[in-house]
Amino acid sequence: MGAGGTVHVIDDDDAVRDSLATLLDAAGFSVSAYASAGAFLEGIERADSGCVVTDVCMPEITGLDLLRRLSDRLPQFPVIVLTGEADVPMAVEALKNGALDLIEKPYSGETIVAAVRQAMTQLEARSDRDTRRSEAAERLSALSTREREVLDGVVKGLSNKEVARDLGISPRTVEAYRANLMMKMGAESLSELVRMTIAARGEV
Repeated sequence: MGAGGTVHVIDDDDAVRDSLATLLDAAGFSVSAYASAGAFLEGIERADSGCVVTDVCMPEITGLDLLRRLSDRLPQFPVIVLTGEADVPMAVEALKNGALDLIEKPYSGETIVAAVRQAMTQLEARSDRDTRRSEAAERLSALSTREREVLDGVVKGLSNKEVARDLGISPRTVEAYRANLMMKMGAESLSELVRMTIAARGEV
């Protein structure tokens, strides 16, 4: 696999599609090319995650139609839209519907490669974030009921005394629970513990 995933090139113009695929392959990316948005959508369940580079003005399913159908999958398939001068209004609409970038024709190879690299970097960062969130959620689910109660107080910004009063236990016991929580959650500081908990609960 190339840098961060696969680039899915969609264009009904054979020459443009082949040129883009050759350019991106030479830049070190794994590339899959499609003659239509429909062909891409048909195989999407088996497709590697990665960015989509699509022409906006295509028969049957336009780039805008594709974005609408990918609305729930845009984190997995960020979309870069290619547009001719006459297609700009449609392309702007595509940006409003979640396209990551808009590149006007004629474009340089450097522009396309830079946009794809940026998309892949964002995709990798999101993947890392999702992995950390999943790990934090797993650790959170392994906590005891009492540990979660103490953690709730910590996340609310309560002091040990306030948590102790709410739970009917001693501040020293709360302190012991907090130390245990740090170890179980793999947090090196209180702020990291709070951030991990918020992320694990999907509050960010």
